Amino acid sequence: MKAAFYTLGCKVNSYETEVNIEMFKNNGYEIVPFNEKADVYVINTCSVTNTADSKSRKMIREAVKRGENAIVIVMGCYSQIKYLEVSKIPGVSIVIGTNNKSKILDLIEEYKTNKKQIVRVFDLKDIKFEDMNLDKFENHTRAFVKIQDGCNNYCTYCIIPYSRGNVRSKPKNLVIKEITTLAHNGYKEVVLTGIHTGHYGKDLDNYDFSDLLSEIEKIDGLERIRISSIEIVELDDKFMNVLKNSKKIVNHIHIPLQSGSNAILKTMNRRYNMDEFINKINEIRSIRPGIAITTDVIVGFPGETDELFNETVESIKKIGFTELHVFPYSPREGTPAAKMDNQVPEQIKKERVKTLIELSNKLKYSYYSSLVGSEEYLLTETIIDNYIYGHLTNYGFARIKLDGNSTNEIYKVKLISYNNEYFEVEKIKKC
Repeated sequence: MKAAFYTLGCKVNSYETEVNIEMFKNNGYEIVPFNEKADVYVINTCSVTNTADSKSRKMIREAVKRGENAIVIVMGCYSQIKYLEVSKIPGVSIVIGTNNKSKILDLIEEYKTNKKQIVRVFDLKDIKFEDMNLDKFENHTRAFVKIQDGCNNYCTYCIIPYSRGNVRSKPKNLVIKEITTLAHNGYKEVVLTGIHTGHYGKDLDNYDFSDLLSEIEKIDGLERIRISSIEIVELDDKFMNVLKNSKKIVNHIHIPLQSGSNAILKTMNRRYNMDEFINKINEIRSIRPGIAITTDVIVGFPGETDELFNETVESIKKIGFTELHVFPYSPREGTPAAKMDNQVPEQIKKERVKTLIELSNKLKYSYYSSLVGSEEYLLTETIIDNYIYGHLTNYGFARIKLDGNSTNEIYKVKLISYNNEYFEVEKIKKC
């Protein structure tokens, strides 16, 4: 039996797909590329925007067309929110939401027996964390580990709380066990991910994200801890103390800004203002000088005038992020923002996106070029021609000459030059 997978959306989806791939392999399936013939197709969907819904439908129809008699399974956020719509697409065999992804093999057997479409989408209220774990992450030298699911924030533009449910955390002993196994299997870096990673532990008794980080720090063989994303309001004194004393948390942190205007932040239902954000960034830099700080920004949110957009531009310049991930606001059906007045025209959104991407490029070059001549640590990941490429702790991309070294090794290196894409580095020693 052959199975093919396609994943849309976030790192959480990537992790969940990887868990399923491992399950299928352990049950005798051959995994083939999505554009090949297969007996089972699994599409792990995204619903963060209406465009994501459209892409999800496109991939579902491609799978149905490619595999005439194949079992087509649709899971994820899109099928959670719009399971009736998904179930009506001709050729869809099994519909799962954002829970029960670990039951996929049982559902296949049930479908084979009954030959009737299965829809298993449930209300996400009061559900517990669905246990999933990996002991390897295929074709990666960095392993993603999902520690948390759900969100309680209800930002006015976001559908995720409705598609993923409330915050729930993976039991700490299972997190530690999974990462210990990954480290034992040779993974030197783990990326902690979740829908709202920093809210880990909100549903646990007297145990939070900082406690978890402190325990992960002690795992033998693990060299690097990377946090996929964390909100500014989650950077309390306890977290800051962990960050200050950690030898393994990398020199990069991703903190979503979304807007640099207090008026827009309030309309978005973000729970901070710019003074609070800037003060916390300054505190981070006081304990981690030179740390790379990246962010997400949404432009063209309803009511964002030229003046308010310029406030965002000036806030970004003042903070001095390393890089921006820029998104034009996209009305999401089912969210309060989609019904707001003063929607911004698409052309203006495009112009503002262009402005921020240009600013991001300048910020990125300024930060990384300022590091030339300094020393860093490189995790080797990919071999291309006569070079081996990988990421520095600050997430800068770098390459060294292929000279007896291999992937999944950490080297202390000197940064020789930066060309807007990657550093040329010189190896000092293997760590």
